[in-house]
Amino acid sequence: MPSPLIATIRTPICDLLGCDVPIVLAGMGGVARSELVAAVTTAGGFGFLGMVREAPDLIRSEIARVRAATTRGFGVNLIPAATDPDLLEAELDAVIAERVAAVMLFWDLRPDIVRRLRDSGCLVLCQVGSVQEAEAAAAAGAHIVIAQGFEAGGHVRGTTNLADLVPDIVARVDMPVLAAGGIVDGIGLAAALGWGAQGAVVGTGFLATRESFAHDYHKNRVVEAKLGETIHTEAFHVNWPRGAPVRVLCNSVTRGEHGNPFCAERQIIGQEQGRPIYLFSTDSPLRDMTGDFEAMALYAGQGAGRITSIPSAAERLNAIVGEAMRVLGIAEDAGPDDEPVAKFSSPACSMHEASDVYMGYAGKDELTTFLNELIEAERAGARVTLESARAAGTGPLVELLRTVQRDEARWCAMLVRHVKALGERPSPETGAFYGKAMAVADLRERIAFLNRGQGWVVRKLREMAPRVRDSGLHADLCEMLRSHEINIELLNAVGK
Repeated sequence: MPSPLIATIRTPICDLLGCDVPIVLAGMGGVARSELVAAVTTAGGFGFLGMVREAPDLIRSEIARVRAATTRGFGVNLIPAATDPDLLEAELDAVIAERVAAVMLFWDLRPDIVRRLRDSGCLVLCQVGSVQEAEAAAAAGAHIVIAQGFEAGGHVRGTTNLADLVPDIVARVDMPVLAAGGIVDGIGLAAALGWGAQGAVVGTGFLATRESFAHDYHKNRVVEAKLGETIHTEAFHVNWPRGAPVRVLCNSVTRGEHGNPFCAERQIIGQEQGRPIYLFSTDSPLRDMTGDFEAMALYAGQGAGRITSIPSAAERLNAIVGEAMRVLGIAEDAGPDDEPVAKFSSPACSMHEASDVYMGYAGKDELTTFLNELIEAERAGARVTLESARAAGTGPLVELLRTVQRDEARWCAMLVRHVKALGERPSPETGAFYGKAMAVADLRERIAFLNRGQGWVVRKLREMAPRVRDSGLHADLCEMLRSHEINIELLNAVGK
């Protein structure tokens, strides 16, 4: 069970991904295996399996292991540019057939792959290193963009520091943005939220945990690292296209003790279940490897110098959340989603509100209650459609349910924004509708029940919209009303 602290930092992306807190496990190749993904996901975050260049059989077995450990959603990370085309095709077939909740893509943008994954009902995240790449990912149809700063460990796409990159991308794309690069603690998460990101992608921080598939040598080197000890280099390149720099801990390779990294001769320095590990390759030390670990790629972001222990993944996640709460001024015992808010204290504001009520408009208290009621309903709807899509198999119903789920998450975010604009606290609760809907075992009957819930929202919106004075809120509620009416018609058509 997640810590009670987890519900206290929640952003709209949590409703989109179906997690409790906006902390995402980076899909580190080799390192992010089923044990780590299940641990992060069960603790309330969202995990990605690092399946770069892995056989489809391994992908399927790792997915099965995560599902055996948790009922929560998770994703798979693939890198087309670093994968043989035939193997990539088989990997895509596997993740689509397994109906994973999300796929993270990195390096070269492939709009055809984005479309294919979207059409299968999968959420698509694209990690980028520049504003231009973020705009291209949005145009290709990605649902979420990950802004990777220069501080990141592993392969680094761009050259811009995270503090500059995130606000620029947030300002230029109309989609959720996650921040990645050097974030290992609550200070980093709080900073990312302050820059406009809806959450953080954590790699190095979870590499140094007990469930990580990284070799103990690698974990201990991260713990021993001092601030400023990482280096940005192209020395580790075997298995990847040229011109793909990485950030690693300093070692004999980065100090030039093994000669020219780009020489034609290949020297074996290790083994992984019979597979040779070459000097200058992009392989990092893993549990099932043997060999000269010191000379392998010891990936680490610039936050490595702030890691001093190897706890469980849940302990790491809870520590990040707790520290972020303290940095943001949120009391740990204040309850979910509690945060400092500006109270209306001006007499002019009070008089304006009183005149609104007199003229028939809803007052602030009534609006807050109404909006929070809708937040709980939309959050319940997002969870019902997300879990129903996983159970639906394949076909047009899956994509429709995913579309409705994304709409529910979008409206939840809109409602949260307006509650905060009123100076009040958004409800952290999930409506009772979720439990009632999920108790309906037959999928078609559940969809019919879902539509009745959508109809309830429509009635509520029709009643309140004429009584909303604020033009921005009124427009948003009217758009939400139209969206729900359309979705009801679509779900009715499929349910027949």
